[in-house]
Amino acid sequence: MSCFNEEVYEVIREIPYGSVVTYGQIARLVGKPQCSRMVGRAMFHAPESLHSFCHRVINSQGRLVPGWDEQRSLLEKEGITFKKNGCVDLKKHNWKDVAELSKTYK
Repeated sequence: MSCFNEEVYEVIREIPYGSVVTYGQIARLVGKPQCSRMVGRAMFHAPESLHSFCHRVINSQGRLVPGWDEQRSLLEKEGITFKKNGCVDLKKHNWKDVAELSKTYK
């Protein structure tokens, strides 16, 4: 497993219940702001022990993972709300500590 993936998984473990974070935010937190697609790849290969956190990662528009129908219901169980267009309401549910954590993970 790569060092990059390990850093991504470290961040994912910290996402609190009822919050979401974007691939790009994770990339910035690990000091690789241009690597949001690599975050997605790391998520695809996440170990089973992280599966209970992965649903909290979404794209920058609040869209869910295509083809992962269970993601929406998992988020709704945590109180995450969606806009009429089906995207997560990032203003309400984006992880509040992302900006503060970016200092820690650089």
